[in-house]
Amino acid sequence: MFDIKKVADDADLIINGYAFTKCEMGYRILNLNHPNRAAVVSKAGEILETTMDDIELSIIEEYFEKNKELIKE
Repeated sequence: MFDIKKVADDADLIINGYAFTKCEMGYRILNLNHPNRAAVVSKAGEILETTMDDIELSIIEEYFEKNKELIKE
């Protein structure tokens, strides 16, 4: 199992319990309250991989769109 505290500490941005971390493919997003729910989003905002349901995906897409300038390189 991974360390949630380390994920949160290493995150580039945390919004309402979702940790956004830059990676090679774009961004990794982890629900810190339910760590089995995660997604990988491309730099353009496309969902590449996920274990989230459609409702949760729409939530993170909205968070990503509104805040992507805060986590850009």
